[in-house]
Amino acid sequence: MAKDNNTNPKKPKFSTWWVYGLIAILLIGFQVLNSGDFSGTKTTTTSELQEYLRNGDIEKITIITNTNQAKVFLSDEALAKDVHKEVAEKPFSIGTAVIPQYVLDYGDLQIFQNEITEIKKESNLDTIVEFDKESSYFIDLLVGILPFVLIIGIWIYLMRRMSGGGGGAGGQIFNIGKSKAKLFDEKTDTRTSFKDVAGLEGAKEEVEEIVEFLRNPDKYTSLGGKIPKGALLVGPPGTGKTLLAKAVAGEAKVPFFSLSGSDFVEMFVGVGASRVRDLFKQAKDKSPAIIFIDEIDAIGRARGKNNFTGSNDERENTLNQLLTEMDGFGTNTNVIVLAATNRADILDKALMRAGRFDRQIYVDLPDIRERKEIFEVHLRPIKTAETLDLNFLARQTPGFSGADIANVCNEAALIAARQEKKAVTKQDFLDAVDRIVGGLEKKNKIITPREKKTIAYHEAGHATVSWMLEHAAPLVKVTIVPRGQSLGAAWYLPEERLIVRPEQMKDEMCATMGGRAAEKVIFDQISTGALSDLEKVTKQARAMVTVYGLNDKIGNLTYYDSSGQTDYGFLKPYSEDTAKTIDQEISKLIEEQYRRAIQVLEENKDKLTILAEHLLEKEVIFKEDLEKIFGKRPFVKEEMDDPLAEKVTEAKEQPVNNEEPAAELGKENK
Repeated sequence: MAKDNNTNPKKPKFSTWWVYGLIAILLIGFQVLNSGDFSGTKTTTTSELQEYLRNGDIEKITIITNTNQAKVFLSDEALAKDVHKEVAEKPFSIGTAVIPQYVLDYGDLQIFQNEITEIKKESNLDTIVEFDKESSYFIDLLVGILPFVLIIGIWIYLMRRMSGGGGGAGGQIFNIGKSKAKLFDEKTDTRTSFKDVAGLEGAKEEVEEIVEFLRNPDKYTSLGGKIPKGALLVGPPGTGKTLLAKAVAGEAKVPFFSLSGSDFVEMFVGVGASRVRDLFKQAKDKSPAIIFIDEIDAIGRARGKNNFTGSNDERENTLNQLLTEMDGFGTNTNVIVLAATNRADILDKALMRAGRFDRQIYVDLPDIRERKEIFEVHLRPIKTAETLDLNFLARQTPGFSGADIANVCNEAALIAARQEKKAVTKQDFLDAVDRIVGGLEKKNKIITPREKKTIAYHEAGHATVSWMLEHAAPLVKVTIVPRGQSLGAAWYLPEERLIVRPEQMKDEMCATMGGRAAEKVIFDQISTGALSDLEKVTKQARAMVTVYGLNDKIGNLTYYDSSGQTDYGFLKPYSEDTAKTIDQEISKLIEEQYRRAIQVLEENKDKLTILAEHLLEKEVIFKEDLEKIFGKRPFVKEEMDDPLAEKVTEAKEQPVNNEEPAAELGKENK
């Protein structure tokens, strides 16, 4: 029985709320004890006081000058009268204090004093009248101590907040250097698996191999292989890097520590390095284990760059400790580090070397086949119509990442629900794509008839030029309904190319300049509506001249640095003469395509007018409307029965520069 008493004590834990409650009880008790009702004192009026005074019942009147209150003390003879029966009983008192029988609030002190003096003279009374001031020692003490109590309480609250919040061992100021990593193990419910990650075959293979190494290390170590120290997931935002790490947490049967790069940052010096040490210590104690650091560029940025004020010393100390833990003198065995970033170009070279992050896994934007698989995953919880074609949806979303496709599916479901539909249809998905790419329709925007006509010819110019050029992207639809920040938009379905030739880029530029060219041909005037067009063609022309080496005068040179080392430089990598030549070649290239667009529109001016008038009437036209006006597009290749089956997947293994303008064509809208 003694053992049970020791193991299950009934002693409550001390809480600071007890102190607050005790203070509140004392204040309430003090107020009650000093109230008139509890002490036996009765409140009276000035007229009653004058009557009692004339009858000779009052022995003493004490006037409290600082509270405008008067205390009335009766004589022993008066207490025997029936009129004072309610106050005749002995009141409750604390100590030796004398309790008055009556109290009253007087108005003006001088008038009150004159009235009492006059009654005393008339009745020849010897009633004592005295003046006094009251002060509460308890209240004075409380007022004196309260500021210090508040300051100490605020200090304790701030210290707990800075140390991670809450009480206990993890919330104290001396444990601020502890790791904030969230632990996933076999006891944690992690439902994400590799089945939930569509596409990303190459990335999944490498990550699955790491998980298999931890599960069955003898399979690899028997041949002399060593476990890799780390794997870095690199790719554009929304491609599934963090999702892949969640799948590892769900599939691995080993402890999985997950945290963000910003979790190492704290206002105290040395906390980041301390948290790195604590993180690897916990992982080593539970080895084999996996550590996942999301957005590692928060602490992995290259050292010595843009550090004029020394403000990044704490971040660099954290990075130094991470480098030491990953491959230092005391190497941690059976601890693998996974990291994700979309800015691998700014990471420190020491972090990227073999022995730390042995593998760099590039997670690219999905191709048409992978987009179909991603649609299949995100459409599982959505009630869709039976006629929904996933191949069509995959073709309609070129350049979309996995996160974009998830947003399309969710937006389509919301649109269908808004229209009271029972299932999500093909049109809902098309409307969702338009909503995400172009923005929300603004049919109530006030546009004058002249502006509307200009917009119609502008968009018709885009459609006409793109229809007549071989390498321009085929048109899907054109609208003059304002959407987002644009007054009109043209949707294209570009061919997914891994390499782009000069004639293809020139045709794209010419089609983009078709809007301004149409304004010039029809109205002999130009407007500011071509801002986004000019921005796009300027970027493309500059890329052709300075990045891809597609200009004869500049030659086979590129001023693009994929390592990002020139981002912090103050000088251009070319001379002033070369800069002047680059500007001239960019301007020349754009003006050539502008004149070319004008020529195409001059030759098809009648059809351009028909198309623009039709657009003014319908506001939205589709590919079928252009076929009626221009006829079948002569450059269209025969469509395959299943374009997904004919996709050449081997080319995806070649590295693609994510910053190339060609990679952004998939989501182009005006």
